[in-house]
Amino acid sequence: MDVLAPVAVTGPVLLACLVLVAGRWLPRPVIDAVALAGAVGLAVCGALLVHATLAGDAVTWLGGWTPPPGAHPVGIALVVDPAAGGLVVLVGVLAAGALLFSWRYFASVEARFHGLVLLFSAGMTGFVLAGDLFTMLVFFELMGAVAYALAAYKIEEPRSLQGGLTFGVVNSLGAYLALCGIGVLYARTGQLSLAYVGETLAGARPDGPAVVGIVLVLVGWLVKAAAVPFHFWLADAHAVAPTPVCVLFSGVMAPLGVYGVVRVSAVAAPEVPALRGVLVVVGAVTAVLGAVLCVVQRNLKRLLAYSTIAHIGLFLVGATDGGARAWLVYLAGHAGVKAALFLLVGGLLARFGSVDEIDLHGAGRTGDPADRVAAALYVVAALALAGLPPFGAGLGKAALEESVPGALVPVVVGTSVVTAAAVLRAGLRVFYGVGPRPERRVDLERTSGEGEERETTGRLRHATATMLAAPALLLAAAAVVGVLPLIGRVGALAGERLADGGAYRAAVLGTGAVAGAVPEPVSWHPPGVVTGVLTTAAAVVLALLVLVSGRVPARRRRPVRRAIGPVVLGLERLHSGHVGDYVAWLLFGAAVIGIAVAAPTLG
Repeated sequence: MDVLAPVAVTGPVLLACLVLVAGRWLPRPVIDAVALAGAVGLAVCGALLVHATLAGDAVTWLGGWTPPPGAHPVGIALVVDPAAGGLVVLVGVLAAGALLFSWRYFASVEARFHGLVLLFSAGMTGFVLAGDLFTMLVFFELMGAVAYALAAYKIEEPRSLQGGLTFGVVNSLGAYLALCGIGVLYARTGQLSLAYVGETLAGARPDGPAVVGIVLVLVGWLVKAAAVPFHFWLADAHAVAPTPVCVLFSGVMAPLGVYGVVRVSAVAAPEVPALRGVLVVVGAVTAVLGAVLCVVQRNLKRLLAYSTIAHIGLFLVGATDGGARAWLVYLAGHAGVKAALFLLVGGLLARFGSVDEIDLHGAGRTGDPADRVAAALYVVAALALAGLPPFGAGLGKAALEESVPGALVPVVVGTSVVTAAAVLRAGLRVFYGVGPRPERRVDLERTSGEGEERETTGRLRHATATMLAAPALLLAAAAVVGVLPLIGRVGALAGERLADGGAYRAAVLGTGAVAGAVPEPVSWHPPGVVTGVLTTAAAVVLALLVLVSGRVPARRRRPVRRAIGPVVLGLERLHSGHVGDYVAWLLFGAAVIGIAVAAPTLG
């Protein structure tokens, strides 16, 4: 264990340096193989970390120095529990899928792409394993800096630069708020270690500095999670980032923000009761707004990005209000499905030079066997997003519905149905030509996806083997999450241990953790299977209704458009693409959350 955790962080960094230095002399297949081996190795390392921590959390003090019990630590600790190890596995699997897809995808790709992906993986791994607030921030910034470069990788395109700039400004401001919060907590407690901060604040009513510090740190992590109203940057970044990069952005980077919120609030803020209610509200609003915006997108990458925002809301709801044992399983299942969908959209961009749902109407009906395989994979992935058994997303959703309060169940069900229906609608329209070609709306052209530059050399005659193998393997992995009992047991244990701040503090402080009760595994039950089938059927019906609604005479559709049109148009205009607007919303959201948490806590 003393070796595994540091290797998980430093291994990708060393490989990235090797690839960047030697890449100019190595042939492309060697670079691909080295980078892919590094990602697979990271996933294996994460699996070993999970196995090693099933009985209890493990702490590795870097430099071989371990503070005596009760002493103030001055070193850097890496803290591993099943949740952290599982997320390392997820980082490695998604990085491997993205790199495999990229083998024959890009028109021209230098070794810097592979190096950036490995550095990005190292940043995410370090953030997950960091045991003190400042080290979390360091890896948060590493993750962010590399992500900005990946988002703007197509640097010759003005839109890529604009999207990368927006991403960088908003997330850097979030990091600055987190840094301010860490400074306030250090001034209040004299500690940077997350466990020691929690121990100092535990057992007493929080005072003003403690509340301000905690809120600022959590706002920084919520920006990375793209929770409302900090979500504006995510769709813009996805729209311009290379498709393989979107796999990492949606599949694991944004969910890591939720992980950070849960980790800090459980360990350092157990005595702030108002915090949980505020986070539940933020999660519910994020889920609903993300689902609504998902429905109205034409750009397939934006559509999937808003679906991610909606699911981030569900993860936040589950992690903070009774769904601790379910949300990590849901996250893993969603990651595989969403990654597969993004890669299939990347295949459309390579084949047809567009991600515009209207322009691509019926484009997939070529009769080419590869296109038929891509169409089938897309439809299956869309149904899995709705909760189709036996996929992991459906298992996590069913467990979440069983765990959260009854008032939140409609949010979970409605969000999964609406987002899956939007994704399925696009797939049926593009791959099968279902329904008439929709009319264009000039007021929504900014989100059309027109003018998207191919990331491949010219137009591919058909999808390559690796471009189909990567989404197929990721979709298979999402199914394994739902059918392998071991994952359900470990996922439930990981979620419960992540929410147990006391056990985390005891492991780091060396006081000895009291083993908690073993949680019920996340597994399929008849009600969950029935609900999954029903939500899948509802998504199919809703998608077909939208597709055939184009055949309804315009005069009959006009009242509906008059009723919902202004709302949709207003929401689209709020997402203006202007970074100044997004910064204003970020500051407004931080102020509202701060007041909502501080008023009942300090009043």
